Parts: sequence; structure tokens; C-alpha cells
Amino acid sequence: MRQASAGHAMWLIARLRLRRLWNMSTRFQFGRKKAGQSRAATPAKKGIGALLAVTIGALMLLTVLNMARQSALNIQCFLEPASACLVGDSAHELRLNLDAAAQELHAAPFRPAALQALTMQLSLLFLASILLPLSGREIAAADWDLEWLVTLPAKRSTLLWGRILERTLANPTGWILLTPCGTMLAWYAGFGWSAPLAGLGGAVALLPLAAMLRTLADTGLRMSLAPSQLRNVQALTAITGLPLLYLALAFAAMNSDSPVIGLARQWPEGAQWLPPGLLIKAMAAVSPAQAVAALALLALECAGTLWLGMRMLRHQLRDGVVASGVRETSRSAAPAKASALAFLLPRSTIKRRELRLLGRDRNFMIQSLLVPVMIVGGQMVFTNSASAIADMAASPTFLAGMAFGIGSYMLMLSAFQTLNNEGPSLWMLYTVPRSIESVLKEKAEFWGALALIYPLLILVTGLWLAPGNAVATLGLFAVVLAGIPIFATIAVALGVFGCDPLAQDARSKVRPGYLYLYMMLSGLYIYTVTAAPWPAKLVLMVLMAALAIALWQKARDQLPYLLDPAASPPARVCAADGLIAATLFFVLQGVFVLGLVKLAGMAAPEALVAGFAASGLLVFSIMRLVYWLAKTSGVPPLLHGKLAPSLGWGLGGGLAAGALGLAYMTVLARWNWFPDARLGTHNMAFALHWLVLLALVAAPLCEEFIFRGLVFGGLRRSMGLAPAMLMSAALFAIVHPPASVLPVFVLGLCAAYVYERSRALLAPVLVHALYNGMLLAWQSVP
Repeated sequence: MRQASAGHAMWLIARLRLRRLWNMSTRFQFGRKKAGQSRAATPAKKGIGALLAVTIGALMLLTVLNMARQSALNIQCFLEPASACLVGDSAHELRLNLDAAAQELHAAPFRPAALQALTMQLSLLFLASILLPLSGREIAAADWDLEWLVTLPAKRSTLLWGRILERTLANPTGWILLTPCGTMLAWYAGFGWSAPLAGLGGAVALLPLAAMLRTLADTGLRMSLAPSQLRNVQALTAITGLPLLYLALAFAAMNSDSPVIGLARQWPEGAQWLPPGLLIKAMAAVSPAQAVAALALLALECAGTLWLGMRMLRHQLRDGVVASGVRETSRSAAPAKASALAFLLPRSTIKRRELRLLGRDRNFMIQSLLVPVMIVGGQMVFTNSASAIADMAASPTFLAGMAFGIGSYMLMLSAFQTLNNEGPSLWMLYTVPRSIESVLKEKAEFWGALALIYPLLILVTGLWLAPGNAVATLGLFAVVLAGIPIFATIAVALGVFGCDPLAQDARSKVRPGYLYLYMMLSGLYIYTVTAAPWPAKLVLMVLMAALAIALWQKARDQLPYLLDPAASPPARVCAADGLIAATLFFVLQGVFVLGLVKLAGMAAPEALVAGFAASGLLVFSIMRLVYWLAKTSGVPPLLHGKLAPSLGWGLGGGLAAGALGLAYMTVLARWNWFPDARLGTHNMAFALHWLVLLALVAAPLCEEFIFRGLVFGGLRRSMGLAPAMLMSAALFAIVHPPASVLPVFVLGLCAAYVYERSRALLAPVLVHALYNGMLLAWQSVP
């Protein structure tokens, strides 16, 4: 067999890394594995995963491209003294004329002040493309690539150059940061539609240097430090890399008094002779001779840096790729000392262990506790003026949204990673004399309490800065503080599905789809906190609490099978099925009603009944088909055992619920609290027969199957009778108009109780129909 050439070997090494990167980015799976299906080392790519990865990558490139465009225009406006793009009489009334800035750049691109600022931005992006990949967990992993690459039949120089090529191509952070920036610089330098090629060429020139510097850094650190010390270095690079990135991106949102302007003016002029500055000089050259000279110097510096870096890398590896036989260092045990603050430590051994592990792993601590604050703080400090920050700090809505954003982001980096942080020792949780569910509950409590620190600090800050807004601030933060424990539960539960404890590669242990789902739910909650009216806030809190319980129930079913690569939990009805069915039911109902009214020309009452019945029948059919295919246990039956008990419980519960409903309607009519609660005879005459069908047939059948059969039945598996009744009744009540929430809640309690006693849907259906019939008869009386 012919031996591969050096170039071919280098390309094979790089292609291996690209394939692994692509596989990890296209992993988008929500379903569970079928029973008997083995766990593959690299799951097969789904079409939706590849499409999602390409879509997200394109959106990120477009976002950074727009930020690069805005940065160039802002630099021209704020840093060029002769620019005419600022319009206004005072500093507080200045407006930007971006068209004028673009024309100035096309006419005379990158004058000295703008050239200095753009060099600063591109240099910061270049440093970020080195530091951000270096701050990942790969540097502290035991399975370092070079430790098995050296076993291949190739020269060391070939392997090292392959390593540089691999890290040049497989650096998505560098490509996303540098290519759009270079493209916009080339566009305003007059390259026209060839600007993307010029931007790509600039990235090709700079990324090998980034790969060499990164390889020198992690190789030297790996050869001289133990993994525990490497984690500290990673934490330091994370602290350094993120501010540099936000400082570079601050040019896209700066104001006339932004601190980034002063930093740009003080940036050393000598940096223009380094590779990023030479790249801009070549693009902005006024003559071909100047461009050739800048490109020649850039090529000379790149080649010299790569040659010198390779010499240093070979010197680092002169004795092999492992400095010693033992990587981890040990410390002499220090005598235990009683701490004056020992009473502040949690009493639970699980929570103490989490706190101890958090203190030992500096990288994890930085990512969990400081990175969220650095992200939000960096955006505020580098992209806003002092007056704008003061105005935002005095806004209760802004503070509440920021507080929940930081808290939920902390949970995504910590609670979501609960199983992954156990690493190879996850099996030990199955040997301790307590259930793994109770261990995860304590972990969720720990991370939920830790994530409350920043929201509470922001609350105190808001009350101190704007005491006049105390009522609004406390009201919004009540929603925030209630949401943090809910999302701690959601994060831990989704982490059970989104983590693969048996994956060999640490970066393959997280399934991105569940991260996207968590971020989507967090974004919905932030929007509700900041923009929705108070009834919508309360409704969402109840829905999210129910979702947390439902996800936890599904996660609990999955726990016994985490370490089994072939088996999966048996299919059982759970509360999550009810929530999915309820959501599908209301969405289909709206679609059917709209279609019948707009397309078929049906009147609104008839369309409402027909749409309700059609959506209910479709959801019932879909759920029963899914249960039949999956051989699901616990499917709610319409009749269980004899008919008489169901009829007796149904009539008794219906009379009780109807009597309470009539008393409630009488009070409303007496005090006129909700004038629209009574329908009136003039409306009843037109739609009475349709209303009877809706209230006595369609609604009881559809809603009882969803809210009692699925939601209550699912909740009953994991909690007592009273909590399951209260939760299902609350969910049932919030989907009804505000005037009927209280009696519908009582109806939900009665229906859940009779379903518990009869174990058949016929009883709660009778309760619901009798309740609706009694209220309908009362409302039809003039």
C-alpha cells in the first residue's frame, strides 16, 4: 500500500476534525431511542440537523456582517474629524447620517483616525479567535489529539503542520469573526462584489497565525501544568477573551460619549504594522504599489511567525507529547480547620459536594458565575453611554429582564450540565443509598438558589437607584424570583434528555436541540416579564410550573436507563402529553375556526362549535394513535368496570360544581363585577342550539380527555391526590376567560376527584356537562 504524502496526511487530519465538528453541530434529536437500539459512537446526521446547522451559521454570519458594517460607519462618523455624518446642534441631539458616512468611506477609505480604530477592532477580533477556542474544555481533557496522532506512520513535522491546518480550518469562531469584518472593509475600500473573496482571503491569512499561537499556548501549558492548573488557566482566558470580544463589537453600538472612542484614539500606531493592520493597509492602499508592499510584508510576517512557531513547537515536544507519567498532581492534605462561616454552608451533603466541586473547577466556576455577568455587563459598558446606563438602571422592566436573563443563562451553564459534570463517575450515583431523583432534586435546589444571587442584587440596586419605582420593581421581580426555581427544574430535567453520559468525546455529550429548547422557553419568559400584561404573566407562570413538573416526570422515567446503551423506558402517559395535546388542541381550534369563517363563510357560532369538535376529535385520534403505536400504558378509558359508579360520581360531582357555579354567577349579577359574564337572551336566541352542542357535548368530551385523562392522570403518577388536583385544575382554569376562572377551577377539582374515584372518563365528562347545563339554563332566563 502506497504511503500517503505529507500534504495528503495533513489534509486527512484536518478533514477528521472538520467531520467531527460537522457531526456535533448537526446533532438535533428530540425523540428517544427505540428499545433494543444500540448507541452509536457518532449518531447519524438527520436532515433537520444539517439544515439547522447551516441556518444558524448563516444567521450568525449575517449578524456579524451587519455589525461590521455598522462599526465601519460609526468609526467614520465619530472618529474622523472632517466627517459630515453627524447631524444635530448638541451632543444629546446628535443623529447619524449613515448614507453620508458610506459615501465618505467609498470616496476616501480609512483615513488615519479610522485606520487606527479599525486596526484596533480587527486586532481584538484576532485575539478573540485565539482566546475563545483556548478557553474551551479541550485543553484539560485527557484524550489530547497529539497523544494518538503520534502513533500514525507519519513524520512529526507532518503531524504538527496537520495540526496547524486542522486548527485553521476548524475554527468556527475565527471564521465568523474575521471573514465578515474583512468583507466590509474590502467593500468600503472599493472591492465591490469581490469583497467577500477579499474578506475570505484576509481570514485565510490571519487564521493560520491564530492556529499556531493557540497550539503553542496549549502545548506549552499542557506540558508544564497539571489538569487542575489548566482549568485555572482556562478560566483566565475566558475572563480575558470575552471582554476583548465585546470591546471589538462595541464599535457597532457606540455613542458620542462611549468609552471605546477614547480607547481607539489611544491605540498604538505601531499595531498597524502587525498582520491585522497590514491587511487593512493593503485593502485601503491608494496605489497598486502600496498594496503589493503591504501584502508582501504581511506574507513575510506570516511566514516568519509560522516558521518560528514550528521551531518552538518542535522544541516543546522534543521529549514526547507527555511530560510525565502522571498528569494530575496531588496536594498534601491540610488539617481541617473550623471556619467561622461554616454555618453558611448547606447542610445537605449533595449541596456541599456541588459547592466543593464548583470551588475546585475554576473554569466551571467562571463560566457559571461570571460569564453571564460579563456578557450583560460588557454590552452595557462598551456599547452605552453613562447617561443611557443610568436610565436603564432606573427602569424596572429593563432590570427585571436583565435579572432573569442572567439567572437563566447561569442555569443553562450549570444546572443543564448536571449529569455531564459527573463525568465518568456518574455510575456512582446509582450506588449510594438514595434515589438518583432525590440527588438531582437537591442539585436543582442548589443551582436555583445560586442563580437567585444576581437577581436579588439587581433588585436591591433598582430599589436604591429608583425608590419611586419600588411598587413596579417589586411586582416584576416577584415574577422573576418565581421563575428562577421553575427554570432550575426545567434545566435539570432537559439536561437528562440533552446529555449523553456514555459519549466518549466531552463535546458530544450535549445534544444542541435541548439547549435551543431551553433558550426558547427562557426567551418566552423574558418577553412575558417585560412586555406582557399581568394576566398573561400569571398564566405563563402556571404553565411553566406545570411544564417543569411534566418534564421532571419524563426525566424521572429516563433515569434508570441513563447508563444502558440499548434499553429505554416503557411508554407511559405523562403530564407532558397533556400539555402537548392542550397546546395542539387550542392551535388547531383557532385554525379550524378561522378557516371555516374565512373560507367556508360559516357564521361565528357554528364555526366555533365545528372547529372545537373537529380539533378535539383530531387531537384525540392523534394521541390514541401515538399511544397505540408506542404500546403506552395508562391510557385513560371512557368506562372502567361497571356503569353505575361512574354515573353516580358524575351526577354528584356535577351537582356540587354546578351549585357553586350558580352561587358565583349570582354574586356577579348582584354586584355587577363582570357585566359581560351574563350572555343575555338576545344573543342566546341566535346561537342557543350551537351553544348547547358546544357546552354539553364537545367541551366535556375534548377537555376532560386532555385535562383529566392526560394532565391529571400524568401528574397523579408523581404526586399526591391534592397537589395533582390543584395543578390540573389551575391549568384548566387559566385557559378560560377571567370572569369564569374561579368556578372553572372548582369544576376542575370536582372532575379530578370523581375521575380518581371512578378511574373512567365518563364521570368527569358528566360533571362537566352537568355544570355547563346548569349555568346555561341560568343564563338563558331573562
